Amino acid sequence: MSTETAKARPADNRVAPPSWLRRYGSQLGIIGVGIAMWLSFVFAAPAVFTNIDIYKAFAQTTPQFGIIALALTFVVITGEIDLSFPSIMALGTATFCLLAQAGVPWPIALTGAFVVGAMCGWINGTLVARLNIPSLVITIGTSFLFRGLELVLMNGTGVPLTADQYPALHAIFREPVFGVPVQTLWMIAVAVVLWILLNRTRFGAHVFLVGDNPTSARLMGVDVVSVKTRAFMLVGVVAVLAGVMTSVYGYYFWPTLGDGFLLNTIASVFLGGTSVFGGTGSIVGSFVAAYIIGAINAGIVSAGINAFYTQLCFGLVIVLSVVLQTIIERRIRRQSITGR
Repeated sequence: MSTETAKARPADNRVAPPSWLRRYGSQLGIIGVGIAMWLSFVFAAPAVFTNIDIYKAFAQTTPQFGIIALALTFVVITGEIDLSFPSIMALGTATFCLLAQAGVPWPIALTGAFVVGAMCGWINGTLVARLNIPSLVITIGTSFLFRGLELVLMNGTGVPLTADQYPALHAIFREPVFGVPVQTLWMIAVAVVLWILLNRTRFGAHVFLVGDNPTSARLMGVDVVSVKTRAFMLVGVVAVLAGVMTSVYGYYFWPTLGDGFLLNTIASVFLGGTSVFGGTGSIVGSFVAAYIIGAINAGIVSAGINAFYTQLCFGLVIVLSVVLQTIIERRIRRQSITGR
């Protein structure tokens, strides 16, 4: 190329996006969506959304599915999905109730419930990772399996979990701490632990590697089967925690525990910026998205809109968020490669 040609061609001043934007872009996006929705709700129903009681209600109910969304983020980052966690919630909580009714001290009974949750996750992870069965298919099957086992064990009956019978459990999972709903404190604690696990440990790094390219991960010496199995086990344990918390909050264990949690939990993960293709995701995004999902229903009703529009709004928010995240990720990736 001649000097004259080089001088005649205008310089391309476009530069690649900064590294912090590439890393935290999806998290900043979902936080922006949350702020925008909150402002719209305040404008539509100021009497409700300037009252602290509505936020206490969110803080009590959202963690019941939001905690699971935090753990499910690990599985989705690996490129898989788990649809069986509502049944694991019920089976693990049923295990706790049966052990407690048999006279086992509640801490041991709770530990046994967590073990059952981990075993359910191990079954899911082994079938998916070791036998290469699509997780969408196998977790539908195990969902029926775990739910059926729970119904057989409980004979379709529930168990009361009153404060008189389990005062320590109510103190841990239901009573507010300095006026703050303890459910949200639990969700914050779980979020902090899982954020560290995902972003500051070797296991977390392997989760991203497996989700981005499992073949490359294997060539780098990563045990893909172990990583995916442990991710499913994490969901199982956290699902049992959410199940016990939900039952204690309602003073009763119902055999149908977990029904209605599936869509809200999965929506929180994808709305939070975790890619359906795996390889990317964040705990912060899932945390904020869970509270957005929890606020939509109350916001619609408080604004005087028919409650039948709730699912319509859910669908619009999720579809638009996923589409925008996909467009932004592709643009950032293209700019990172080409430098423009």
